[in-house]
Amino acid sequence: MGDETEVLTGRNKAFSRSKSNVGDELKSFRSCLKWGCVDQSNPWTACLSWSVFLLLAIVVPLISHFVLACRNCDENHRQPYDSVVQLSLTIVATLSFICLSDFIRKYGLRRFLFLDKLCDESRKVRQGYTEQLHNSLKMLSVFVLPCFAAESAYKIWWYSSGATRIPFLGNSYVSDTIACTMELCSWLYRTSIFFLVCILFRLICHLQILRLQDFAQVFQEESDVASVLKEHLRIRRHLRIISHRYRAFILSTLIFVTASQLVSLLITTRSQAEVTILKAGELALCSISLVTGLFICLRSATKITHRAQSVTCLAAKWHELATIDSFDGTDGETPIHHHGYSRVLPVNVNGESDDEEASDDDELHNTKIIPIYAPTISFQKRQALVTYFENNRAGITVFGFMLDRTWLHTIFGIEMSLFLWLLSKTIGIS
Repeated sequence: MGDETEVLTGRNKAFSRSKSNVGDELKSFRSCLKWGCVDQSNPWTACLSWSVFLLLAIVVPLISHFVLACRNCDENHRQPYDSVVQLSLTIVATLSFICLSDFIRKYGLRRFLFLDKLCDESRKVRQGYTEQLHNSLKMLSVFVLPCFAAESAYKIWWYSSGATRIPFLGNSYVSDTIACTMELCSWLYRTSIFFLVCILFRLICHLQILRLQDFAQVFQEESDVASVLKEHLRIRRHLRIISHRYRAFILSTLIFVTASQLVSLLITTRSQAEVTILKAGELALCSISLVTGLFICLRSATKITHRAQSVTCLAAKWHELATIDSFDGTDGETPIHHHGYSRVLPVNVNGESDDEEASDDDELHNTKIIPIYAPTISFQKRQALVTYFENNRAGITVFGFMLDRTWLHTIFGIEMSLFLWLLSKTIGIS
């Protein structure tokens, strides 16, 4: 009794921490939003955020293209594809900024990341989500910094090699330094905003994956069908909320990235087009950033859809094993229930070797099933549960279209074909 009280007390403390202590979970994210000038928690920060966005995402690209571009430079310093690069980055940055601002304004950062719901989850889910939350900013830097380093090297070379001399401050060297810095800040800002929204989507999807893994454990415990249905309906509701919030962003990103790839191919495959790494390097770097961000979203959506639909297979195997166990040792008509039967049966009963390498996508399938509860859950209830899972497939949808592996393979084939074609024209990969 004392141990149970201690466990409950510790659990309640964890719950109260999830409810009250906002700073621990979101300190790094709030700092990121603050330093990135995306924080809109009050009118002052909102005004600052929009001002920085207009400056770095709109004004600086316009000045860079129409004022700072060197029209009379030598062949190596000309930028014939600058318009496509600037327009593509500005469009996706605008879309990302508007979506992120709308999310934070409507829901708040804590509610948007479902942290207000963590008090209802198990300790394993809370710990896994907190760990993933802390690693998200590291993942953001992994995607942003390499692209920024390549862009920085190109811009520093472009300005230092005498591409332009616009002495708007009376000194051409100071002017070039300021212009180069502003262009790099604009590039960093636009790519960071885009990747931030993609990483946040991946983070939210990871929470639902953790919940689905935790939900799969009900097949190891004695649970009535009503509680199982209630929990699954709660998960489906959260998946619908995520789909509704992100569907416009995912669809718009897919359209804009595909259009950017097509336009890039059209202008680089013209008969008079001159494509070299110095002229089209920024175009290839822009395509890498856009395609990477798109596939972060698509892979996250596909992964959670696959996990959600795996529950149907798990429930069907659980129902099959429980039914078979119910009739073991019968005389042919009357089933005899083995109340003391405690044998654990793995889901992997199709003859596959245990030595085969299993991917992380099959964790739900590796759940151990204990068909000891066949007497407590009737055949009709188990059959109804399986029928419900078969006819209520959960996952991430975009305006009614389920983002599963079929869609991912199709989109991946299209985008990668366009991207590799563009890459072969810019840096010579065949």
